Amino acid sequence: MQPVLILTMKWGTMYGPEYVNRLARGVQRHLSRPHRFICFTDDTSGLDEGIEALPLPELNLPDGHNDTRWRKLALFSKDLFGLSGTALFLDLDQVIVGSLDCFFEDDAPFRIIRDDTLFRAKPLRRINPQRDSFLASVGNSSVFRYEIGAHSYIVDTYVADPGAATANYEISQQFQSAQLAKHGNLQYWPEDWCVSFKNQCVPGGIKSFFANPTLPENARIVVFAGTPKMEDALNGHGSTWYRRIGDIGWLKDAWEQG
Repeated sequence: MQPVLILTMKWGTMYGPEYVNRLARGVQRHLSRPHRFICFTDDTSGLDEGIEALPLPELNLPDGHNDTRWRKLALFSKDLFGLSGTALFLDLDQVIVGSLDCFFEDDAPFRIIRDDTLFRAKPLRRINPQRDSFLASVGNSSVFRYEIGAHSYIVDTYVADPGAATANYEISQQFQSAQLAKHGNLQYWPEDWCVSFKNQCVPGGIKSFFANPTLPENARIVVFAGTPKMEDALNGHGSTWYRRIGDIGWLKDAWEQG
């Protein structure tokens, strides 16, 4: 069986090597099939043995454009350091809590989290139905699976006119989703596989003072979309006074064992 690829990216100083190492260990514990864990990074110091480190992929933006905030789109390049096969991309700020085998058990050309499943409903968005419909379709790019090189139209379209892309879309996952949808490749994970810590683990509002966060049944990955950030949550800090974090021993165990 050809090993699948697990990809992540680390640049700058926001996340230290321990995030990469614990994510890699979590994958090792929860993925039964052969795999390679690859980190694209500008700093290889502190990475565990067995983690393959590669340079950050280049966007190859045209002259006059040097904004690299959307650098994750370079993962869709036709030639990604000679890699090939099926890849699962994972952001660093998440905790693996269940088997990842299911992420490789269908033949869809692309799978991603539907962003709206990680957040509470936004009724005011319905004022603009067209905008609401588009945002409801956007995929959250913290967890997605694809075939290396199969969706190069995403980065090619961006590089052809990065100014237009950033003018029409607020963040890269919106642009990415629009391109995938245009080519009929935008498909989502089951909603209960990737869960929001804030909105699906922590009891809502005042209820958080009377009950501790729990892990939803069938969850595989806990995602930290919005606030609190992962580091704050692990230290017991909510983003507002009315959101008590409570006992999250189960989450700390999953993170630290990773």
